[in-house]
Amino acid sequence: MRFSSLSLSAQTAYSELFSQAQTFEMTNALAGLVGAFHKRELKGRDYWYFGYRDIDRKLRMVYIGPDNPRVRALVEKFENARKDKPLAPPARMAMAAGCVPAAPKHFRIIKRLADYGFFRAGGILVGTHAFLALGNMLGVRWQDGAATLDVDFAHAGRNISVALPANLRIDVHDALESLEMGLLPIVQFNGKAGAQYRNPQDQELRLDFVTSKARGHRFVVMKELNLALEPLKFMEFSLEQTTQGCVFSSLGACVVNLPAPERFAVHKLIVFGERPVSERAKATKDLLQAASIASYFLANGQAEVFNSAWRDAIGRGRGWRTRAEQGRKAMLRIAPDVADEALWA
Repeated sequence: MRFSSLSLSAQTAYSELFSQAQTFEMTNALAGLVGAFHKRELKGRDYWYFGYRDIDRKLRMVYIGPDNPRVRALVEKFENARKDKPLAPPARMAMAAGCVPAAPKHFRIIKRLADYGFFRAGGILVGTHAFLALGNMLGVRWQDGAATLDVDFAHAGRNISVALPANLRIDVHDALESLEMGLLPIVQFNGKAGAQYRNPQDQELRLDFVTSKARGHRFVVMKELNLALEPLKFMEFSLEQTTQGCVFSSLGACVVNLPAPERFAVHKLIVFGERPVSERAKATKDLLQAASIASYFLANGQAEVFNSAWRDAIGRGRGWRTRAEQGRKAMLRIAPDVADEALWA
């Protein structure tokens, strides 16, 4: 068996944590504005403002009101909410029950991007952290393919329609810089920041931002995100029909967008052969993750869900079909237990 089922108490704890994280995000009046309150004196009277930096790194001040008990109570409530980390206790309960958390330093990055509105603006968590989050969502703990040093994010670029105000802009670079974790953008030869962030002193802090392949573009620049995305072939398969889940650690929790588990698995098979020889370890992990998810659908009588995604992939053309079959054959060599025809009809 490539997974073990979480206990009913763990599944319940995760469900409650996810619900609380969704409620917290929806009711946070200042969601997406990461800044601080400031009191200013004007003509002998005190006034409160909320200061934050926009995508152009200009300081913006939102007027809150004159200094009085009602406004001070609002400021105090906001600051206490920051200190109390209201989602930390239910997150710790989920961990104690057996749910799988993200590494604290990786969680800080994911949570900060969530605070800045990256996921509300169409961002998607991909890679191994998505694999772990999908396990919690499905009520299982994976046995293989769960180790990672990377944190991977995706965005569908111009191919996504998000219901957001036309003037809403998210500054991903500022979000990462505000963490003060030594994350530096890898600079291209033309002097522009690329789609990767690294910490030269910490190999466990490597970020990648990707999107679907765009003809003639080495990078897709999203000005409204202040971010460059690296286009990858076949990436669009994981960015369609996404779902939502919860990522957490002892520090708290946040809501993220995730690939559908069946599409995540089939995509891993498609890109297996695209890995260079230097990334054979990652290619093997791709196969193990695909096998784990396929095993879940087979064991739970949901082979048709997986099979539907498989048929979609091989029906997209010869290139898609050839790579998908190559990945499937490679996977079956290390995971013959998922050779059931119901998955591949």
